[in-house]
Amino acid sequence: MKPENEIILAKSDPILETIISQIPKPIFESTKDIFHDLLSCILEQQIHYRSTKRIFATALERAGIEHLTPENFHLIEKYSLPQIKLAMRKYETIVSLMHYWRNSDLDFNQLTDEEVASQLSSIKGIGKWTIDMILLYTLQRPNVFPYDDFHLKEIMVKLYGLNPNVKLKAQMLGIAEKWENQKSLAVLYLLETKKVKIV
Repeated sequence: MKPENEIILAKSDPILETIISQIPKPIFESTKDIFHDLLSCILEQQIHYRSTKRIFATALERAGIEHLTPENFHLIEKYSLPQIKLAMRKYETIVSLMHYWRNSDLDFNQLTDEEVASQLSSIKGIGKWTIDMILLYTLQRPNVFPYDDFHLKEIMVKLYGLNPNVKLKAQMLGIAEKWENQKSLAVLYLLETKKVKIV
């Protein structure tokens, strides 16, 4: 039998009911490390939990490290960044992130979603999509709906028959309202359909 949260979602949304009945709950082990995951978002324009490009993983390998920290960032800077050929805008975002991190000792686990968003948005180049990825994957907050995520848009247009040319955000938000405070779980199930065929 599915856990209670899945049962609640399934009852609220027939599309999710079909998905939840056919695939296991998406599970991944979060790094719990915002700095590490932010760099993956900046370098790949994707968070490494979902990436198939392996740009971030390759950068770590070239630098001879498994987990990125402010203390070993110089290794990435020396051995990896020159090969990636970053656009100036991305490089500026990394510089802003390093400056922020060296001057902050916040425990993000103690902050609300809104407080996390406020802090991260103060870093030049960090936008809503990146913040949503950190809330969803790194901090594993339960009520995140990244409506501007390309893959989520694509999936919802297909599965829910949405018109991508007419107020797509509003259409998506209307559907997500049914999920109440379990939006993250719904999003993870929907994204999982990129890998698993649903009958």
